[in-house]
Amino acid sequence: MIKAIIIDDIEQARVTLKKDLQVYAKDVQIIGEANGVVEGAKLLKTIKPDILFLDIQMQDGSGFDLLDILKEINFKIIFITASDAHAIKAFRYAAIDYLLKPVDPDELIAALKKYREQQLNENEKYQLLNDSLKNHTKPHERLALHTQDKIHIVNINDIIRCESSVNYTEFYFSTGKKLLVTKTLKDFEDLLGDQGFYRVHQSHLVNTKFIKEFVKTDGGYLMMNDGCTVPVSTRKRPEVMKMLEEL
Repeated sequence: MIKAIIIDDIEQARVTLKKDLQVYAKDVQIIGEANGVVEGAKLLKTIKPDILFLDIQMQDGSGFDLLDILKEINFKIIFITASDAHAIKAFRYAAIDYLLKPVDPDELIAALKKYREQQLNENEKYQLLNDSLKNHTKPHERLALHTQDKIHIVNINDIIRCESSVNYTEFYFSTGKKLLVTKTLKDFEDLLGDQGFYRVHQSHLVNTKFIKEFVKTDGGYLMMNDGCTVPVSTRKRPEVMKMLEEL
């Protein structure tokens, strides 16, 4: 059985989540619950879950305040939040699961599926999350990428380009490394669009700082600094030419 703790200051939210888990995740056992940061910290000192369902905003502080109290995170955390654009973007950079209130059962099932498939050390991801939250006025420097067997923390400035591979994305780095990541290219277009990345083709997202030249012949394509070529779609060609003129 997967042992779980719920920390949320709204009793009805805890009740609803427990009911959903009973219906959609019969291998999850609730071993404790708390209604805030203080009570939650006391609970986590006495029992350790496999998964912690953690609300962000509570009466006596935030879920992040609770994490700051903990010396080590040796369990999976799934955040539960209202629509907070800044926090959600930080979660996505750190590849951390979150559920929007009211919790959608399909999203709950998906988050638990990822837990069952990957048993991972969470500490580095939460350090990345803290960096993202505390320095939200600065561009993100690092990104957590899920592959089939682990999570890689990478420097965004090292990414040359991303290429779609059905429901996966292939990342190419200036170091020569490649990673096949278990998310779609659209996910990364949304995430990296304000970080100097540009979707030049249905299947290609490029880091503009690695563009060497734009070749107008043969339908138009980009030559990247690492020697690879990236096609530019006919529809995107005027936008790409304008973008390059403004670099």
